Amino acid sequence: MIQFLKFVPVQLTFFLIVGILIGSWIVFQPIHLFWFFCFLMLLFTVVYFRAKKQFQHSTVFTLLVFLISFFIGISSITYKNQLNRKSHYTNNSEFTTNNPVSVFIKIQKVLKPTKYANKYEASVLQLNSQKVIGRILVIVQKDSSMNQLKVDENLVVKTQFKNINLPLNPYGFNYKKYLQNQQIHHQIKINKQQFFLLQERGNSIKGIAAKFRNKVTKELSNNGFKDDELAVINALLLGQRNLMTSDLFESYSGAGAIHILAVSGLHIGIILLLLTFLFKPFHYFKNGKIIATLIVIVLLWCYAIIAGLSPSIVRAVTMFTALSIGMQLVQRSNIYNTLVISMFFLLLFNPFYLFEVGFQLSYLAVFSIVWIQPKLYGLWNPKFWFFNKIWQLLTVSIAAQIGVLPLSLFYFHQFPGLFFLSNLVIIPFLGFILTAGIILIILSIFDTLPVFLANFYMLIIQKMNHFVAWISNQEFFIIKNISFSLILMLASYIFIFSAIKWIEKKFFYRFALMLFSLMLIQTIVIFEKYKLQSTNEFVVFNKSRSSFVGSREGDELIAYSGDSLNQHDYLLKSYIVGTGMSNEFQVENNKKLYKFKNEIILVVDSLGFYKFNSIKPTIVILQQSPKINLERLLKTLQPKVLIADGSNYKSYVAKWAKICIKNKTPFHSTMQKGAYILK
Repeated sequence: MIQFLKFVPVQLTFFLIVGILIGSWIVFQPIHLFWFFCFLMLLFTVVYFRAKKQFQHSTVFTLLVFLISFFIGISSITYKNQLNRKSHYTNNSEFTTNNPVSVFIKIQKVLKPTKYANKYEASVLQLNSQKVIGRILVIVQKDSSMNQLKVDENLVVKTQFKNINLPLNPYGFNYKKYLQNQQIHHQIKINKQQFFLLQERGNSIKGIAAKFRNKVTKELSNNGFKDDELAVINALLLGQRNLMTSDLFESYSGAGAIHILAVSGLHIGIILLLLTFLFKPFHYFKNGKIIATLIVIVLLWCYAIIAGLSPSIVRAVTMFTALSIGMQLVQRSNIYNTLVISMFFLLLFNPFYLFEVGFQLSYLAVFSIVWIQPKLYGLWNPKFWFFNKIWQLLTVSIAAQIGVLPLSLFYFHQFPGLFFLSNLVIIPFLGFILTAGIILIILSIFDTLPVFLANFYMLIIQKMNHFVAWISNQEFFIIKNISFSLILMLASYIFIFSAIKWIEKKFFYRFALMLFSLMLIQTIVIFEKYKLQSTNEFVVFNKSRSSFVGSREGDELIAYSGDSLNQHDYLLKSYIVGTGMSNEFQVENNKKLYKFKNEIILVVDSLGFYKFNSIKPTIVILQQSPKINLERLLKTLQPKVLIADGSNYKSYVAKWAKICIKNKTPFHSTMQKGAYILK
């Protein structure tokens, strides 16, 4: 491992990643980067020829190479960011979010629909007849008389660009930030009457692949595949999760088998082994290894195109392209080096991959398997072949879980205790399932799929789904709502690294580093516990068509709501996990008056009553659209701030906002500004 860290591509990749992070936090002007790059290259040329002339190692040269790699990281994310281009629609003089504009868009990707709308990613080609670039989120209201839009279809739309909202409640999922990493910064919401579908459309590679996937889905449906079985085949073989229900997704997630439904490293690795085996006879001919490797790489990328060229597929195929070259053309290739080189070029191609959870998890899992699995496997040497294979699979699963555990806890806040069982049962058969599935698809396309084969494969998928559902129903083994901060995640990785290094060779300094990292984790836990216990806050949450108020003192929460609440409520769950509180809390009905520290908080609901002789409220919350004379209320009570929650009509809230501006009273609408938090 130490030799691995001395490998030059590892060092260059490290500085590239640091540069990408700096470039994402600080905005640089492209013209400044260009001139600085010219200066660096001139300096690099001078130092290089000087070091070459003196025939000796130059520290300045080494530092300059690292600086250039760091600078390339900054430059890559700056130039890749479409907002920095003059041709981006937001930099067009006619762009506005206040008035409707005419836009010409092209559908790029079909997303999972909601109950009331279909969702798509689209490219903006023209804005009021001016050519532009950029990507947007398109939300189309569902209509029984309208078919779902397809990839490559062109639309002329007269609508208004809308900003994507930040999460309206504390610790909620930041969909705006997620889309920004996809270079999507605005959305449009339209219905059937607001767009015109052009008949002519160009066929891109993605469009052809989408047509192929639609044909496969249709043929499988004609052969009896439906519901969860069809959804799993689409996810497992075609990389599309659009047909998956939330219950099915939760089952695979709870069983620790969600990676099986994402076409990624596991699937591409199995396909690579299969293709390598099929084309091994080529090795007996002159230049056979080179020809076989090229064919395998081409077929891998063809599969990636068919599966939609999602980021997970692109990085997996890139990784295994490098590995296949290493296996076939380089003797005793170092797998660490191959992985790092693939990571370097992936980030060079698209630096935004760095911020994707899948990218982080996949590389951590592979590195962990390569590094940790041999050490676990060496702890026991079973004599029987069957037990040896079981032990091998188990150590692979445990090694991968060790590598991704802190990151998984940070992002997903749960740990599937029976992950090893689901992986032990499913993964040995995954190669067969993938191979049989590919054969099934080919036969269905040519309309030659035997009924018995379709029924047999459907039975296998059904049994897999039932097994996964059974695993996920063992709730005792699924630890949920785990609060795990960023700093605790980093400290955990320091501990894992130092512990394994000490297990490798029991040097004192490694033992000391392991103890230090363990003490660091304890210190962080104690500090976060203290912070939790010393924080008090009153929160007016934003809940659509409902009222929800929380009063928190340290680790204790009282939730006030007119509706029933439990720990499964997404809004409440996010808040509890984000703060690190225990799952137990009190639920009480809404009150008319609250007292928090020195503040008296009055709730004015649909009854409209607010006059108290003995009480002078400092904060007023409007709930359930009360029909009141707001100007009279403001003059009578003179509150510090007026709050309108999500239970009010939007028209009422807009009217109240104008009245508050007129009377110079601070106004907070949770529907626009998010939850109101009083510390």
